[in-house]
Amino acid sequence: MKRVFVSLVAVIVFTFSNAYGQSVKLILPNKDNSVRFVVIGDTGTGTDQQQELANVMLRYRQVFPFEFVLMMGDNMYGSEKAVDYKTKFENVYKPLLDQKIKFYAALGNHDESNQRFYEFFNMEGQEFYRFKKGDVSFYALNSNYMDKKQVDWLNEKLAADTAPWKIAFFHHPPYSSGAAHGSDTKLREIIEPIFLKYRVNVVFAGHEHFYERIKPQKGIYYFISGSGGKLRKGDVKTGSPLTEKAFDRDMSFMLIEINGDQMYFQVVSRTNETVDTGVVVHQRDKT
Repeated sequence: MKRVFVSLVAVIVFTFSNAYGQSVKLILPNKDNSVRFVVIGDTGTGTDQQQELANVMLRYRQVFPFEFVLMMGDNMYGSEKAVDYKTKFENVYKPLLDQKIKFYAALGNHDESNQRFYEFFNMEGQEFYRFKKGDVSFYALNSNYMDKKQVDWLNEKLAADTAPWKIAFFHHPPYSSGAAHGSDTKLREIIEPIFLKYRVNVVFAGHEHFYERIKPQKGIYYFISGSGGKLRKGDVKTGSPLTEKAFDRDMSFMLIEINGDQMYFQVVSRTNETVDTGVVVHQRDKT
């Protein structure tokens, strides 16, 4: 199966304004029967900046009806009392929760395992799990501890998975140009052969507090979206051979639309600037 990247240069940009004069520029095609979602990571601060980014997400929801949100971990920084779930998550995303938007969480290195029981993280008591939307299978992994139990589960589920699109999401990035952390090579040694064997198409991670689109690695596309609540400004290494596009000047999130053989993406900052766009094309086996 070949996968190629095509730059999104000929797509019409639609500009919408709400009743308050706030505009958004949607670059995604917004086709019928698409799987639409948001990718965001490292959110658990409860700061004004996190709220501002959530407000931009809400504005895009009005014109791009995404159904769910993937969370890349570090869902809670510091204390994890009941009040923290309110101030660092529920209050911030209340308008989206009120619209029945589901948040699917992965665990980060700052997260307690008990988060798997929190109803709004939709983990159903599991530290790693799978769910399906349309033609897309999603695999939430616990990259803190990739033990034999999780590896066996991942092999078993992927071997039986007939979905055209297979997407994995978790906290630690197998590839990264971050100066503070960089690539998690030990994790990569474990999971990359599995992803290659069972033809995982796209991988989302967090941990690094910026956005990065990695150049395709052995046919797989890796994205980092870890600036949903924190920012490590200027942390992407200049001239990194891994980087296809990066943004470390402000917080951001990803809008994703999968329709047929195409996965469109648009990356939006806290100040409503589109900082990256594109499409991953899935060329299905001819056999």
